[in-house]
Amino acid sequence: MVPKEIAKRIYLVGGSGVSHPADCCVYLVDAGEELVLIDSGAGPGAGAILANVEALGLDSSRIGHLVATHCHIDHIGGISRIREASGCRVIAHRGDRDGIEVGDPRLTAADLYGIEYWPEKIDTVLEGDETAMKLGDLEFHFIAAPGHTPGSIAVYIDMEEGRVLFGQDVHGPFSDSWGSDIDRWRRSMEKLLDLEADLLCEGHAGVFRGGEVRGYIEAQLLRYSRA
Repeated sequence: MVPKEIAKRIYLVGGSGVSHPADCCVYLVDAGEELVLIDSGAGPGAGAILANVEALGLDSSRIGHLVATHCHIDHIGGISRIREASGCRVIAHRGDRDGIEVGDPRLTAADLYGIEYWPEKIDTVLEGDETAMKLGDLEFHFIAAPGHTPGSIAVYIDMEEGRVLFGQDVHGPFSDSWGSDIDRWRRSMEKLLDLEADLLCEGHAGVFRGGEVRGYIEAQLLRYSRA
């Protein structure tokens, strides 16, 4: 599978079948003055992710920011290689700082993947429930969405085609070993529903459009309901 355009200025550049089997879905936003990467894959596929950016006719050295949506290895393992190639700055939430900067194999789930993680510094540490930040010519909104991990975040941007939501790992799963809290996750999913996004870019399940967005999130809530 090759990298592809999802919407105007938004691309899928990584994931199983796109870069490496262990990678989450990695999304690229063309923010004009810079490129913004949403997650980095597990590490072994980082070179393929960079090559995919180039295959789209974009210069991978223009990646100015990399958003780590949470501290699991399949989302952060490629930070080191991508930062080396582009000099990008990393954005992540304080709640997952230990996983990213210390690299505890339990918090990163690296022990489950059998992949070594090289700890990386977070340049912009998000705190609180919501932060808006201008990157390039676009305003990115970072929403705290704890539950899967303590510092999980979602990101949305309002584009010409509507509201685009990067809701990585909406589907879970959950484990005490990395600090999951399913009740907090339920509240986070309600927050995402309230955003009324037109396009959902999920961490492993791919892309959902229109009514599929609400349908997918509600299906996950039902899947993990108390009933």
